[in-house]
Amino acid sequence: MTQHKGEGIYNVVVIGAGTAGLVTAAGTAGLGGRVALIERNKMGGDCLNFGCVPSKALISSARLIQRIREGEKWGLHKQEPQFEFSDVMNRMRARRAVIAPNDSEERFESLGVDVFRGEARFVSPREVEVDGRKLRARNFVVATGSRAEIPKIEGIDSVPYFTNETVFDELHEKPASMIILGGGPIGCELGQAFSRLGVKITILQDGGQILPPEDRDVAEFMQKRFEAEGIDVRLNVKTRRVRHVDARVVAETSVGEIYADVLLIAAGRTPNIDRLNLKAADVKHNESGIEVNDYLQTSQRHIYAAGDVANRLKFTHTADLTARAVVRNILMPLPFLRQKVCCAVVPWCTYTDPEVAHVGLGETQARKDGTAYDLFLVPLTELDRAVVESEEAGFAKILTRKGSDQILGATIVAPHAGDLLHEFVLAMNAKIGLGKIAATIHAYPTLAELARKAGDKYNKTRLTPRAKKLFAWLYRRARRGGAPRSQHPLTNP
Repeated sequence: MTQHKGEGIYNVVVIGAGTAGLVTAAGTAGLGGRVALIERNKMGGDCLNFGCVPSKALISSARLIQRIREGEKWGLHKQEPQFEFSDVMNRMRARRAVIAPNDSEERFESLGVDVFRGEARFVSPREVEVDGRKLRARNFVVATGSRAEIPKIEGIDSVPYFTNETVFDELHEKPASMIILGGGPIGCELGQAFSRLGVKITILQDGGQILPPEDRDVAEFMQKRFEAEGIDVRLNVKTRRVRHVDARVVAETSVGEIYADVLLIAAGRTPNIDRLNLKAADVKHNESGIEVNDYLQTSQRHIYAAGDVANRLKFTHTADLTARAVVRNILMPLPFLRQKVCCAVVPWCTYTDPEVAHVGLGETQARKDGTAYDLFLVPLTELDRAVVESEEAGFAKILTRKGSDQILGATIVAPHAGDLLHEFVLAMNAKIGLGKIAATIHAYPTLAELARKAGDKYNKTRLTPRAKKLFAWLYRRARRGGAPRSQHPLTNP
């Protein structure tokens, strides 16, 4: 018997229509489950509306603008790029609109998902309420994501500011200057992009380096790149108070007062759990999010959490990973058929120029863990493709287990680093070492040759003094013996 929307019992009720929620809903419906999806804001969540999609569209325009500005590197006449700030922002929104139908309510309804628009809150472990309507299910998935964390700074509520959730749709005219609170990936990506669009950028970082997850040499490389482009990077800065004076923002900091036209907050993320009434569902949580086990079950085993709300690594691809695991774990009746989530080999990329891509261990973490390692460094100057493209600024560094070619981690600072990284991601998952990569044919000339060159550097470490003596003896023996017997014209006519 067909049940009307909202009636009866669902297999799964999903709260949140970002990446994790959409993948869970589509996966469940595609396997024949009855699923409801609740969203209080925009379909597509942070990635589509406020994160990956608009930021990368903006970055692509800013990158082209910078290429024109630096045209002499490619043999062109020096010139200033001609553009309107509003046109660039409109182009970003138009690109986002092309992708938006993939995440739309109409598409998911066509997949068999019952979509409810409104605020969801638990009223018991087995029921949620959305705009006065109660939905029941065998399982629930909390996929409400995260939002920009607003630091506890005096005066912060009295000044206008942007976050990634507002800047793409509410910044219509180019400001002369911008203060960015936070030097993490979001602050660095948007800081460089807006700087290239002609905005004077000051990044205030409460810490000893930008891009805290990366090794210090990587952070220092990118800081020098930013400063060369005119970005003012301030480290170890405490912002004590902000105020609004004559239509400008003033940040009172440990290094003095800093003025700008607008303020962008990029100081971390906080989970969206405060309105869920998790207490009514008896779901354990803390300020970092919802507590889950390896199967992504909460303290109530029929309630799962996926995506940013339960992940330390807050990426679209980890949200996708956790959602796929949740779909399987809800469906499988036997525990041994369920999937544990392992984030040991998770790549990430910061889409600055050059990009910074990373997987596995970096040097800082390896030293902290006491892991012995060998380091193989490949400067981009060693890649002919990078030289002919005038893109020699950057490097790759690969960590292997000491005395072995087992890859522990890789960091690439280069154009298209996010794409180049995945050879190492696959190698780590498949337990392929640098020696095997060195033996793999790579097309010439490509940036992908950096992986082979790293393998070549590893192979050179295997040429021990004893082996070199042996090879030298073999060569000497070959020279003394003259032509091999099989090639002598009298013995082999």
